Amino acid sequence: MQGSRILLVIGGGIAAFKSLTLIRDLQREGCRVVPVLTRAAEEFVTPLSVAALAGEDVHRDLFDLTREAEMGHIQLSRDADLVVVAPATADLMAKMAGGHADDLASTLLMATDKRVLIAPAMNVRMWLHPATQRNLATLKQDGVLVVGPDEGDMACGEFGPGRAAEPQDIVAAIRGALGPARPAPLRLGPEVAAKPLKGRHVVVTSGPTREPIDPVRYISNHSSGAQGSAIAAALRDLGARVSFVTGPAQFAPPEGVEVIPVQTADEMQAAVEAALPADAAVMAAAVADWKVANAADRKMKKGRDGMPVLEFAENPDILAWVSQLAERRPQLVVGFAAETNDVIANATAKRQRKRCDWIVANDVSAGTGTFGGEDNTVTLISADGAESWPRMGKDAVARKLAERIAEAL
Repeated sequence: MQGSRILLVIGGGIAAFKSLTLIRDLQREGCRVVPVLTRAAEEFVTPLSVAALAGEDVHRDLFDLTREAEMGHIQLSRDADLVVVAPATADLMAKMAGGHADDLASTLLMATDKRVLIAPAMNVRMWLHPATQRNLATLKQDGVLVVGPDEGDMACGEFGPGRAAEPQDIVAAIRGALGPARPAPLRLGPEVAAKPLKGRHVVVTSGPTREPIDPVRYISNHSSGAQGSAIAAALRDLGARVSFVTGPAQFAPPEGVEVIPVQTADEMQAAVEAALPADAAVMAAAVADWKVANAADRKMKKGRDGMPVLEFAENPDILAWVSQLAERRPQLVVGFAAETNDVIANATAKRQRKRCDWIVANDVSAGTGTFGGEDNTVTLISADGAESWPRMGKDAVARKLAERIAEAL
């Protein structure tokens, strides 16, 4: 985060007081904080106190003649490495979701070409209101990152979700959004810059596999295929030719990719092998570890002999197999680790064991809502260490991963 420029939009709510601590915490991380105050925010924190802490002018007025002579709102929105809205009130979220631009803050958010992270804070009833939840879903779909809100006591005397995330949690989310220091981008022509994966071939596996017990029963898992489908779409959008090998997922495959449907792990391995060579392989499928060795060719019936005895055999380890190919190994192999405990430790060990380049680790324990849900919280593990990303929509995770793949290739 050292040297990063954060454009901090402070919304009008009692949680605005936390923005003062947030400014200090970001400065300790080596960030430069450029503050923007809404008119409502000035009822809770003063421009003088914010300016004194930030060591920067406070931006408040869209119609500042001096700054707007040079289109200051455009420059502000583009100069930042990340735009942070903390607190993000229900009104600010509604403006963002609806594309309104009637003051400086909302205009900046419309004009920026940088990533946006919001920290919602409001009364519990406002947070749970269907309109706020619709706006939240829209913002996530647009790629906006979200941290919080927390659950707890509120200034209004009520208790529940809607309490602003603590400054240290917002800093952690900002750290994840910025990621590790990266080399300066190459100066590319407009077509190449828009499609950095043009001419590249990527194999993506997705969804669960089904291992038959008999013709009507099978062993499987709860993977919906949502994340894998989103990754294939994001890679396609960056110009890649995508071979999408998918098990029987709940989500339809994206358009514009080569779809290769499979059922079992053996079929998936054969499909991946046929799709090679490739520049990268993203192994997002939840492949069953075991299959039934003595699967019946007829439906098993209840009988007087008691319960049937199933014998199991190991399925092929497709990720390890691709990672250790002597020939035709992709330049970049990305695995996934769905863990219920010790997520980072288990995923780090898995990367070393499988010999893949990256592992995308996520927590799928009960209550996370990862399987079948709209959001995901992942940690990208590589030889350089573990990089935790803030909770975001699966489409946003896919876009961020696709961008990283483009950089690596």
